[in-house]
Amino acid sequence: VPRICFINKMDRPGADFEMVVDEIRTRLFANPIPVQIPIGAGETLKGQIDLIHRKAYYYDPTKVATDIRIEEIPAELSDDAELARHDLIEKLADCDDTFAEKFLADEDSISEADIIAALRRATIALLCEPVLCGSALKHVGVRPLLDAVVSFLPSPLDVPPVEGLRDLSSEEKVSRRADEEESFSALVFKITSDQHGDLSFIRVYSGKLKAGSRVLNSNHEKKENVTRIWEMHAKQRNARDEAVPGDIVAIVGLKHSLTGDTLCDPKNPIVLEKLDLPEPVITMSIEPRTNADKQKLVDALVTLKREDPSFRFQYIQETGQTTISGMGELHLEIVKNKLVRDLGLDVRVGKPKVAYKETIRSYAEAEGRFVRQTGGRGQFGVVELSVEPHIPEDPQQIIVFEDATKGGAVPREYISAVKQGVMGAASSGPQAGFPMENVKVTLLDGKHHPVDSSEMAFEQAGAIGFSAAVTKASPVFLEPIMKLQVTTPEEYLGAVTGDLNSRRAVIRDMSHRGHFRVVTAEVPLSEMFGYATQLRSITQGRANGSMEPHAYAIAPTKVAESILRQE
Repeated sequence: VPRICFINKMDRPGADFEMVVDEIRTRLFANPIPVQIPIGAGETLKGQIDLIHRKAYYYDPTKVATDIRIEEIPAELSDDAELARHDLIEKLADCDDTFAEKFLADEDSISEADIIAALRRATIALLCEPVLCGSALKHVGVRPLLDAVVSFLPSPLDVPPVEGLRDLSSEEKVSRRADEEESFSALVFKITSDQHGDLSFIRVYSGKLKAGSRVLNSNHEKKENVTRIWEMHAKQRNARDEAVPGDIVAIVGLKHSLTGDTLCDPKNPIVLEKLDLPEPVITMSIEPRTNADKQKLVDALVTLKREDPSFRFQYIQETGQTTISGMGELHLEIVKNKLVRDLGLDVRVGKPKVAYKETIRSYAEAEGRFVRQTGGRGQFGVVELSVEPHIPEDPQQIIVFEDATKGGAVPREYISAVKQGVMGAASSGPQAGFPMENVKVTLLDGKHHPVDSSEMAFEQAGAIGFSAAVTKASPVFLEPIMKLQVTTPEEYLGAVTGDLNSRRAVIRDMSHRGHFRVVTAEVPLSEMFGYATQLRSITQGRANGSMEPHAYAIAPTKVAESILRQE
């Protein structure tokens, strides 16, 4: 990824620009090329010297961030600036052949435009990283940083056309160039709740979007009205009449669109690549401090779910608890902070729990009998079921139900009721009440009564029979396994792998990335609480890791025993 570096907090005591540039080179193995040097450091920081334009920038903290005083370089810093500028040109000549020819011919003939063009080419080609400095808190260097983003980083015209499908039901690929004359296409990448309605943040890939226009949500095949377009600057917003390719804007008026949906021209649809959202792996209980806030909490959770599709919540009837589920500890911590800080709700949360599941390891049969016959019409439903382990072809279909009855033992109109009872019972396993998966259920036989049989009776019979069968079919726990990738300097590799082995990790791959080692492992989620802190500790903060859900695997006996003790 092409990038530029901004050395922040230059107003802090002990700030050292040259040391940080050297660490970028030695620790990150990058090729930093300073395009600015600071005027002073720590408490004496006044501004920067722009090496390309040979100007000094000064800032007044009492004025707005865009207010810069541009002056000539002070005489006492002139020699340092010229030396740094010569170093910039020399390093740039090593990265760009066209620029090197001009440098070798006559360094004095090199213009500001030549330097900017060569820096842009080298940055996009990943050959160097321009380095700037300042203090974001005091707005020192922020405007030149934004100018550098425009000058050195790739624009939408520097990347290939975006590709997508014609519609969800076809495999036909279509593309859109970053051109105003193309058909409109955009991706909704974020939704935030606002007192005047949801703000949907979109990135425009092609065409024009005008305020007051009508667009198609191609994921749900629904028309949407775009009433307003806002250009966002933190909490400030400026009204826009239209948005063009490359723009990131917030729009108002969408009713059906969610994060990851595509908006496009109704006459020429396209479905852009959708966000892949894995199942949540961490769950914790949540409750308001007072009963009066119960409904407010539900409304707030609905709002957060709309903003973040990877977040889930549910009310558990049996315990009366509300639980929230997400991608990890940090995810749920952020959700809690949003509830407290942004939505003003005082909540209590339980300890994070791993989202275990249950399955079976053997074949078993059982009878489900629901007979309630007193005076008058009663309830009568009897079924015989078998259960067996089964990995379905469709990952969404975690419980497979099959009807193998003959001769109308269970009337056709009650088959769906039996299935409904089975699915309901499968949501709570026999050991600790976790959802069941990878089970095939076969309805073998049954009995009915011409008067007393009903859908409710067969639904209850199905649930009873399923619960009895899975209890006999060697039920086991499934624990979530995460795919972990750790990037660490070579000298800490032993400490990282040793720590992973102690967490029941299976190391799948070790590869080189420059001077770093990349360790890929599969590790149970239950062993990963607090891992980020531990990883920083054993590598002096120099390693980083990323984790994503990978699969579910049968939990070892000791883990199963600890789950049952917790329950």
